[in-house]
Amino acid sequence: MSIQIVKDITEILVKHDLAEIRFEDGATKVSVIKSRAAQVVQAAPVAMAPAVAAPAAQHHAPAAAAKSAAEETVSGNVVKSPMIGVIYTAATPDAPPYAKAGDRVEKDQTLFLIEAMKTFNPVKSPFAGTVKKIMVENASAVEYDQPLLVIE
Repeated sequence: MSIQIVKDITEILVKHDLAEIRFEDGATKVSVIKSRAAQVVQAAPVAMAPAVAAPAAQHHAPAAAAKSAAEETVSGNVVKSPMIGVIYTAATPDAPPYAKAGDRVEKDQTLFLIEAMKTFNPVKSPFAGTVKKIMVENASAVEYDQPLLVIE
């Protein structure tokens, strides 16, 4: 499966403010879920889904406000998440981070790994410069288009 399919599905999810979207094409099945709270809905019996879905919608408003507040306070080139998943700052827990504040990075250098659907996807720098600020923590969940890092 192409990563572009996952990106396209994620864009539909965000554009239409959906909590979950599923896509099937033959043996290929993709399910994109907007938040960890929504994942509980997927695993829960159908009868419990409405009770869990309401708090999930409330959870997104503060996250969106925090995200836009973080974007306002930084200047420079912001590298954003290309997908939903869990972000890792290093290849292994004991390895040094791919990049840290003050490091010089080159275009196409790996900055993070995002795990989505048990696949590790590299996030590469779209430009060269110096890392000003890292805006995510290792092993945290990230959303599509979430700011990850600022490069000057």
